[in-house]
Amino acid sequence: MKIISKNFKLLTVFLLVVGITACSDDDDNGTSPTPTTVVDIAIENNLTSLAAALQATDLVTTLQGEGPFTVFAPSNDAFAQLLSDTGLDLDNLSTAEKALVKNILLNHVIIGSTLTSTNLVDAESGYTNTAATGPNEANLSLYFTTSNGVMLNGSSTVTNADNVASNGIVHIVDEVIGLPTIATFATTNPALSNLVAALELADSGTPTVPYITTVSDVTAGPFTVFAPTNDAFANLLVELDPSGNTALADLDPATVDAVLTHHIVSGNIQSSGLPNGAVMTLGGEITADNSAFTLTDSNNRVSNIVTSLVDIQSMNGVVHVIDMVLLPMQ
Repeated sequence: MKIISKNFKLLTVFLLVVGITACSDDDDNGTSPTPTTVVDIAIENNLTSLAAALQATDLVTTLQGEGPFTVFAPSNDAFAQLLSDTGLDLDNLSTAEKALVKNILLNHVIIGSTLTSTNLVDAESGYTNTAATGPNEANLSLYFTTSNGVMLNGSSTVTNADNVASNGIVHIVDEVIGLPTIATFATTNPALSNLVAALELADSGTPTVPYITTVSDVTAGPFTVFAPTNDAFANLLVELDPSGNTALADLDPATVDAVLTHHIVSGNIQSSGLPNGAVMTLGGEITADNSAFTLTDSNNRVSNIVTSLVDIQSMNGVVHVIDMVLLPMQ
């Protein structure tokens, strides 16, 4: 599949010629060399597919701007796989396809900071926001881990880090980072593995909604999910059976379904928009306190919203992590 246009080839040559000429002039005049932007870094590393995609979506000028930018730049092979999987042709994009590709590209860009590989490794894991947008124009989240190299959203790995530009830094990655769903963040963060197990268990019965399918569907929702941590589920099991002999898998799927519905709200409610008072979940009413940052179920069980883990934004909704499982009326 053709992934770079003749016009862009000419543009690339033009940029290289201008760069060489500018450097020559700078040497003659004793002035500072022309800045090397993140776009120049992409060209220097022969990322022709990325360069073509930037041109096709009118992002070249953006990334030649002041920044600073952190760019996770997909390799040519990574882009070839995306184009093969989607059937997209960068030389013949419809308006909707252009908007989609632009958002995918922006999901590889962090604006306003220069994150080195050392910064990421020192943080170990966490979330940051990209320039891509989801519901209500909220910026999408990006989850990174560093236990086995720098990995993004559980699939894309940095293969060539810390290519420094005058307006930021470029890390080359081996896979295009797809637009995330709620499922992306639930399945990639090990601290939410019990939530995933609960969704799967509820799906094994007759669920209110097909949970895994729904949270994996980029077009679904949007939903606001209050996601209990693994410890929250472990504490619930002890609460239900102090002997410690009950595992999550032992629970009735219908019971788990009823519990899960009390953690899902229709709409994309970020933490700044959390109401003070009644909140209607799919399973019934809970009460939010937007100053104490708590949720209270109908049994007066109070769950804290983990302030460092809010506004985890995906294409089909937003996730806020909580420290206690909410229960239906008992």
